[in-house]
Amino acid sequence: MKTAQLRRLIAFLLNGTCLLLLISCGSSPSSIENDDGSSAIESGDGPPPESIDVSKVPNAVPKQTSRSRYGNPKSYEVFGKQYYVMATHHNYKERGIASWYGSKFHGRRTSSGEPYDMHGMTAAHKSLPLPTYVKVTNLKNNRQVILKVNDRGPFHEGRIIDLSHTAAVKLGIKATGTGWVEVEAISPGQTNDQTNSQTIISSLAPNNKTSAVALYIQLGAFSNSDNAHQLSERINLLLSSNQAYIIKRINNDQTLYKVRIGPFTDTAQADKQIQLLNEKGVSKHHFIIE
Repeated sequence: MKTAQLRRLIAFLLNGTCLLLLISCGSSPSSIENDDGSSAIESGDGPPPESIDVSKVPNAVPKQTSRSRYGNPKSYEVFGKQYYVMATHHNYKERGIASWYGSKFHGRRTSSGEPYDMHGMTAAHKSLPLPTYVKVTNLKNNRQVILKVNDRGPFHEGRIIDLSHTAAVKLGIKATGTGWVEVEAISPGQTNDQTNSQTIISSLAPNNKTSAVALYIQLGAFSNSDNAHQLSERINLLLSSNQAYIIKRINNDQTLYKVRIGPFTDTAQADKQIQLLNEKGVSKHHFIIE
């Protein structure tokens, strides 16, 4: 075999390996809701057969490590949707819904190539570089953990991070299946006092009142109020209701008109609304928490 042909074959095999690694975690579960509105983990997944004392499991310790060879393509596709890997974790902070995955995936290869350990302090994220270390805060009880992101997911609409079983127990969201969290990327040697509390993704204004967390579906944000009114009228016409409304926000001398639906008191309500929007052909939306 000629050298050029051999190189093309090796490149093909490496790309195939990378794709298989992403797909292996692309099926990682997010929480779904039962008919009664309670949360549950997807069929076949669940907690370990024997519980462990999670208080003895320490937080992940951020370390200087090289990027995963297979876990950081520029983009990848799962279930027909394209995802893009961020160039850096710096200044990343986002609030949204966390889910968790457990025994069904224990021991399987993650997108970074490491085996998944449901007893470890790890997590899956759709776009952060692998690995990245994050501080995750439960917005309802202020519990915090430090996790190593070494996997891709969750690929459920509206979820921003998939936690290991132990991390979910520590944060107090195992029983409900999902929880409202803040995820902030941290660097080696960085302490909680040194984290950047100003940068928040997903058009979310800082709000420290965690005792009254509210969940919204944001359909768009416009500098022109006419565009916002057109979208809200279209949504209300599709839904045969007046659920969509506009809020005006000024940030750094920039005025934005945001079209939202909500607030929702739990993820089951929001998921049902998202499903209805999808059925109506409205696919551009995201969850925000205030």
